[in-house]
Amino acid sequence: MGIRVHNLYCDAQGESHWRDVQVDWAQEGPEGKTSARLPATGIIFRQTQAEHDRPWHPAPRRQYIINLDAGVELTASDGESRVIGAGEIILVEDITGRGHLSKSVNNQMRHSIFVPIE
Repeated sequence: MGIRVHNLYCDAQGESHWRDVQVDWAQEGPEGKTSARLPATGIIFRQTQAEHDRPWHPAPRRQYIINLDAGVELTASDGESRVIGAGEIILVEDITGRGHLSKSVNNQMRHSIFVPIE
């Protein structure tokens, strides 16, 4: 079993939904397991204030978001919410349609890494 990634995507009607995708291990050796190399076009470091809540918005681009030290609650337009904790990974692909809501968790400042993939 590989690494679980939360995936927020948009259907043909513009509704966003959650699903889980798995990144499988491609190699195993004395240093541990690794996946195949995945495409990426950069890296963005982000600090989000504790009171940062955002109304409905689509993702600005397809990207992985890696939470480093705090959580965020994201709500898809179909109503399903997920709390994404520290160390968890999201692949946001809801770049059209209504998008999603973002809400801080436990009133904590959050540091994250964005990894654009297009």
